[in-house]
Amino acid sequence: MGRLGVPEPALLRRRATLVRALRTWLHDQGFVEIEVPVLVRSPALEEHLEALRVGEHGYLHTSPEFALKRVLASGLPRIFSLTPCFRAEEWGPLHATEFTMLEWYRIGTDYRGILEDCEALAGACAAALGVELPPARRATVAELWSELVGRPMPSDSTEMLRIWVTEVEPRLLQPTFVLDYPADQSAFAVVRGAVAERFELYWRGVELANAFTELLDPSELLERWTHSNEARIAAGRSPYPIDERLIEAVGRHPRAGGIALGVDRLAMLLLGVDDIRQLRVLG
Repeated sequence: MGRLGVPEPALLRRRATLVRALRTWLHDQGFVEIEVPVLVRSPALEEHLEALRVGEHGYLHTSPEFALKRVLASGLPRIFSLTPCFRAEEWGPLHATEFTMLEWYRIGTDYRGILEDCEALAGACAAALGVELPPARRATVAELWSELVGRPMPSDSTEMLRIWVTEVEPRLLQPTFVLDYPADQSAFAVVRGAVAERFELYWRGVELANAFTELLDPSELLERWTHSNEARIAAGRSPYPIDERLIEAVGRHPRAGGIALGVDRLAMLLLGVDDIRQLRVLG
């Protein structure tokens, strides 16, 4: 990164090649690109995400998820958005307050169908850059916990996540699709018994993507949102407005899968860069 806050031209060219490969693959698969609003009424469901407030006008979105699900309910079966997103309290080699996210949704599939999309898309990006992508592993949270932790999973979700972040994530060096999270870590995912139909993709210890079989029950979504806001209040944070249009949309769109993928992180790993700021023009 030079004094002007601009990455090296060679890295900018290769990042542009990656972005072009992302769009080409999605267009070739029949996905429609959607331009979503960056300024939104409500920014997130998850209590740990801290959004940037814009005066009295709302928030900068933390992801394009809410808008895309309303579009999904309108009848378009394959959609995506490639957009800047904003999250406060996030900065470091793997985090930036402003970053680029790709999200796509497909009607008529579940999280396993989205996994197939993700694997094919990552392969297309690697090929466009002339990079050899190692074969990916698929394993459940329970399998990885048994293999890498080797002791009973705690009932307290905060403690479970602490152990996961310190003892499991750093050892996921091979590309790994981690499936079937505990039901209390479901966010927007369908819950099946004790697990959420959700996967995350890791490579070299870095989380790249988070995917769900999308929740279709608006009353369940409202309950999860209420619980999330209660947790925010208990932590001394302001609750987020409930987006009634999103709740209505969740009750209208058919069975679908969806995913969020960090474009900057994918570029870092494919290009051999160790700091997200080496790939972004700094503000």
